[in-house]
Amino acid sequence: MLEVNHWCHEKVIYTPSDSRTSSPLASVRTAYGRCGEESTFTTAALRAVGIPARQVYTPRWAHTDDNHAWVEAWVNGKWYFLGACEPEPILNLGWFNGPAYRGMLMHTRVFGHYEGPEEVMQVTPAYTEINVIDNYAPTAKVVVTVVDTEGKPVSNAAVEFKLYNYAEFNTVARKTTDTEGRAFLSAGKGDMLAWASKDGRFGFRKISFGKEEQVQLVLDKKPGETETLELDIVPPVEGAIPANVTEEQKAENAKRLLEEDVIRNAYVATFYTSEKAEALARELQIDPGKTVKFLLGSRGNWKEIADFLRETPAEERAKALDLLEVISAKDLRDTPAAVLRDHLENSHSENKELFTEYVLNPRVANELITGYKGFFQQAVDTAWAAQVKADPILLVDWVKKNSMIANGLNPQNIPIMPMGVWKGRVADEQSRAIFFVSLARSLGIPARIEPVARKIQFYHVDKWVDVDFDTVRQVTVKQGNVVASYRPIKAIENPKYYSHFTLAKVREDGTLQTLNFRGNENVDMGLGNTWAGLLKQPLSLDEGNYMLVTGTRLANGGVLARITFFPVEAGKTTRTELVMRESADEVQVIGSMDAEAKFRPIDKDEETSVLSTTGRGYFIIGILGARQEPTNHAMRDIAQLAEDFNQWGRSMVLLFNNEQGWKNFDAAEFGSLPQTITYGIDTDRKITEMLVKGANLPNGNALPIFVIADTFGRIVFVSQGYTIGLGEQLMKVIHKL
Repeated sequence: MLEVNHWCHEKVIYTPSDSRTSSPLASVRTAYGRCGEESTFTTAALRAVGIPARQVYTPRWAHTDDNHAWVEAWVNGKWYFLGACEPEPILNLGWFNGPAYRGMLMHTRVFGHYEGPEEVMQVTPAYTEINVIDNYAPTAKVVVTVVDTEGKPVSNAAVEFKLYNYAEFNTVARKTTDTEGRAFLSAGKGDMLAWASKDGRFGFRKISFGKEEQVQLVLDKKPGETETLELDIVPPVEGAIPANVTEEQKAENAKRLLEEDVIRNAYVATFYTSEKAEALARELQIDPGKTVKFLLGSRGNWKEIADFLRETPAEERAKALDLLEVISAKDLRDTPAAVLRDHLENSHSENKELFTEYVLNPRVANELITGYKGFFQQAVDTAWAAQVKADPILLVDWVKKNSMIANGLNPQNIPIMPMGVWKGRVADEQSRAIFFVSLARSLGIPARIEPVARKIQFYHVDKWVDVDFDTVRQVTVKQGNVVASYRPIKAIENPKYYSHFTLAKVREDGTLQTLNFRGNENVDMGLGNTWAGLLKQPLSLDEGNYMLVTGTRLANGGVLARITFFPVEAGKTTRTELVMRESADEVQVIGSMDAEAKFRPIDKDEETSVLSTTGRGYFIIGILGARQEPTNHAMRDIAQLAEDFNQWGRSMVLLFNNEQGWKNFDAAEFGSLPQTITYGIDTDRKITEMLVKGANLPNGNALPIFVIADTFGRIVFVSQGYTIGLGEQLMKVIHKL
């Protein structure tokens, strides 16, 4: 198991990406993978040599944002875990030993029908999902009884267990009540939100695993009611899964990791370079900046992208670049030239303004993009296609009539290819939506799955028209406005979507759908928009009922949450408040950064990541201005408390914006500094700019900048510019962590 994981590390290294999961061989080709892809790849590699293996994942962490996936493998009659493509010297050891101990739910899927000892979460025709949280954390069981307003048990009610994560209450488990109105869940000893619904009524409450064994949920609410309530969410306590590893084992493992990096980097060195891409741009007489961007982004798929550009006629090359611009970063890394060529050659529309994004673009949702436009144009009768372009409702009616919905046949929700839906005439709802948009674009009709509310739409007569396959007559939903006032608190001047707040629509059946105001679709989750960009001015929303969630994440992982329900009426403006709760006693999370960001250590030629330098836990990053008085003050303050920082024992990474800054710096001027300092160069100011954005600083020119952050990139302290007593301020926060 350990050897296979070392081999996997030779092939793939972690990098964040979108939600579509690349295949194992695509990950090898690109030498990249997020945790879901690394674990898929490593599971496949273990199985390939006869070792039973499975992917395990926590749908969301309880003590911080995001999620994670890893691998379990069976040997000597027992399941052991390991970090995929992250080799450790022994089994049952990974950087996530601590976070997993604080986890509240861990899932894995057993393909087929399973009758083992673990708690069954879900049974489908393809797999059984089981709960393996007991392997990682102290757990407790809670039985939820759902009753109506008269106190009678409600059978077949949906019960969703929700964790606060990315400023929403995200459903991590779904159960259905039995004939006595009961459903249960085993989870780590922390807080969740239990949400029950049936026939348009719902009820919810906070439940505390380990403190409560039986709770009751009353279906006493319905969409349209207004209410505000506050919840203090407490995650499981800190701890770690024990692992005994010697210093000798660590040293040998570190040596092997470096050797594997050399092997992988030698392969990566065969990818396109900027110079080679610029030469191709000159040869083809196309935009050099875009060519460099696309060829470098294609990584191991460079031959397909280069062949696509070379084989495109000169008069079509600008259009080819437009096509590469609208597909995702991951599409660049695994899409064959033939697929791109199909869309380039078979995309036509009279709407020039929307053509590139909503006709030429092969990407609809999170499907694997395929070459379907030429197929559909051959398969669809020409005369009927002309009628559909004149009246796209004909296409809506045809898809309703000719595609049977069978969600149960696709329990993993892997999108069916558009040509597969055409041939089989059967689909799940999401695959039907992708099929409709793909078919419309193939006929020259701009179409999309609208990103915020995820509505299916086509563009006709100068407007977007909503598509609802469950209604007889297509009607675009009327809209109203919502405005939220906000009184800034000290730590958060302009709250961010998916970081500090979210909006969810309360559906007619009593369930929730979080609106997708995401800022960057090329990262796993993203920080999205801000209050000032969304709710300071009127925001147009479909009429209906909504829930505003805000949450202040504390450094100990807890959350001060607030929920507000409000209606939106057509043609009217609803006014509400966005309130960020504060704690006078606890350290709060005030920003975010990427702990995997890279810098160049002073004594090395190659860049390394912050995280690999600091290790797991909290750390300090500083951006220094050599020979500048504010930086001199800061360094003297830190020197005065050197022993305190040494006793704390966590790393301090101090960076300069260029080589000259380091040459101008003399650490001896400040006396005895902490022994935990690593000096480096912030190449191209990447980390400086990241901190400016993540900590909401006005600019990166006022130095020094100091932050305290942790493994998960949560910033809990920031200081910029001239500050007296910086060392004491840092230690004050550290003592509270």
